[in-house]
Amino acid sequence: MKQTKIKALLLLLVASSMAVVSCQKEAKSLQPNVIFILTDQWRASSLGYAGDDIVQTPHLDEFTKEAVNFKNAVSVTPVCTPYRASLMTGRYPSSTGMFINDLYLPSEELCFAEIFNAAGYNTAYLGKWHLDGHGRASNVAPERRQGWTFWKGAECDHNYVNEHYFDNDDPNKKHWEGYSTYAIADEANKYMENHVENDNPFCLFVSLGTPHFPHETAPEELKALYPPEKLILPPNVPENWEEKAREELQGYYAHCTATDKAIGDIINKIKELGIYDNSIIVFTSDHGEMMGGHDFRPYMKHQPFSESANVPFLVTYPNMGSNAGKLAEAAITTPDILPSLLSLCNIDIPETIEGYDLSPIFKAPEQDKERAALYMNLSPFGIAFPTEEYRAVRTDQYTYVQTPNGPSMLFDDKNDFYQMNNLVNQPEYQEVQQKLEKQLMEELKRIGEEEVHPREYYLKKFGYFGRKELREDYHIATVNDVETVVSPYKTFEIK
Repeated sequence: MKQTKIKALLLLLVASSMAVVSCQKEAKSLQPNVIFILTDQWRASSLGYAGDDIVQTPHLDEFTKEAVNFKNAVSVTPVCTPYRASLMTGRYPSSTGMFINDLYLPSEELCFAEIFNAAGYNTAYLGKWHLDGHGRASNVAPERRQGWTFWKGAECDHNYVNEHYFDNDDPNKKHWEGYSTYAIADEANKYMENHVENDNPFCLFVSLGTPHFPHETAPEELKALYPPEKLILPPNVPENWEEKAREELQGYYAHCTATDKAIGDIINKIKELGIYDNSIIVFTSDHGEMMGGHDFRPYMKHQPFSESANVPFLVTYPNMGSNAGKLAEAAITTPDILPSLLSLCNIDIPETIEGYDLSPIFKAPEQDKERAALYMNLSPFGIAFPTEEYRAVRTDQYTYVQTPNGPSMLFDDKNDFYQMNNLVNQPEYQEVQQKLEKQLMEELKRIGEEEVHPREYYLKKFGYFGRKELREDYHIATVNDVETVVSPYKTFEIK
């Protein structure tokens, strides 16, 4: 009850701070529309503009000429639910407890849409949610949608040829017609058409499931563009994964090309409606895909390597001027996104947010290149359960990783793109490592973390250790003799 009251007070403060702005004659021009396009499992390297000569992404290749391209964007925890919770709250998984898939994001968290609603925006959410924790096929009840007022979404469904959704207050399950990525893009365009003349700006969140597996459901005509035998794999994919990686990469690339088309349709509609110059558009992904790299099977994310953690991030905003098409080498992590967007929209940033306002870098992409972006995996689960938990920072040049056992990885990403030469603890990189370790620990201390704790610390801190339920209002099938529940249907004993 106390946390709910605190959240209500925060919303009241946000609304009050915006009241002055909303009364001004020029308020509408001060507040741009926001179109946020989130894809799933699209690694930063698998785009034409990023240097992949095989995958066809012509619309995003064109869009990058108009956008600021953050080449060192990282997923705060490279897996679905933790990323999405961090994006919605501007907070780290170590603060929210959202570090495992299929958890329920607590209602007391102050979230993205609630802040934009208080600022006078119309808010809409389309597609995959994965923050409800009440079952992937269940309806995300309106009171659990964290403020999104228009809704055509679902908790989680990757059946792209029969993907379900729930339509606003209708509790009956519906299905997108045809290939869902195309259908959701069409729905986004309809929403914009219906709201373009509204007195208030809109914040439209488009959450596409592709190119996340299954890959065989990609459009056949696009799969034909990528015969497996002609696909070139990175040098960090070992021979034992080559056949499987090529098989999966065919459908993965086809999903990428299809998703590129859908995003192109949305961008073209924004221009057609005459609102492009007064809109913020973001394209990004929740995490990447290992696809055999470093001997990790296709479908794997979770890991600190670039294939998993480095995500695309393109942004356009009003009055970009000469910044259009510029490359930002400064690193950005997930909690930084919400405060940066709020700043661009002239909305006060709530004190609960832990991320940085990086809008100054949006507006001057060449600055602050050596800043460190923090990311982490507090408790790998599912197929990643045997791998180590970690904390990491990425800069314009380096990736540095620590586990509870100490320094683990150091890569020079500029000179070792595929991260095949681990420089950790090498004498000639001692000074570099010390600087990165200092940056890492400073970022951890800033959010209340004094050391790199083992996974048991967080499982106990958030009440997951020794329970058969993850939260009071989150239920899974009874499982006997389980000391720690780490994901629905995925339980492990931790001694």
